[in-house]
Amino acid sequence: MSSMLKPLILIVEDEAPLVTMLRYNLEKQGFRVDEAADGQEAITKIAEAKPDLVLLDWMLPAMSGIEVCRQIRRRPGTRDLPVIMVTARAEEADSVRGLNTGADDYITKPFSIDLLLARIRALLRRSGTPPAKGTLKYHDITMDLAAHRVVRNGRNVHLGPTEFRLLEFFMQHPGRVFSREELLDAVWGPDIHVEPRTVDVHIRRLRKSLNAPDEVDVVRTVRAAGYALDVDSTL
Repeated sequence: MSSMLKPLILIVEDEAPLVTMLRYNLEKQGFRVDEAADGQEAITKIAEAKPDLVLLDWMLPAMSGIEVCRQIRRRPGTRDLPVIMVTARAEEADSVRGLNTGADDYITKPFSIDLLLARIRALLRRSGTPPAKGTLKYHDITMDLAAHRVVRNGRNVHLGPTEFRLLEFFMQHPGRVFSREELLDAVWGPDIHVEPRTVDVHIRRLRKSLNAPDEVDVVRTVRAAGYALDVDSTL
């Protein structure tokens, strides 16, 4: 994210009154805003001028927000692009499905603009933090913080921004068990209100990317306690 330019938010939403309201409030807070009324237009705009964050509606004409998110995550140039899924569906399963597809966060309509701004700022802080220097190593995993690169057993491991920060935190504290609430504070930030089970979704995504079929699962689930980075099978 350029320090010279204000962050660019792409609103992908087909409800014109909502787009008008969002644009007004985001611009008032100092953001630049672009908009797309459907999924295909969103993919095109992201390719032309990569935004700093995408506010993505679940229900879109022709191509769903879920499919847009899948395409964003499949492409190397946008794999780390922060995405907040917006849905009118309050059902938890739908929200979790959005996270499983690769969204970093979700918010359910109707929502307060203050809550949305808090979520946006928290995500931008995480993605825009100046890269730490140095290398972390644990077991057969190497994390190059400056290059934002993870290698396990000689193969590159592709992680989304939230999974990268989760692994970084674990590798800074190997063997220690953290509760979901502690992980939320450390990785998402204490000022952001996210359901604790959101952690479970991102842990599953981290495991899926990190563990090849023939490799030991280094992320341990500790019953009634939380998670730890540990290859000790006694956990």
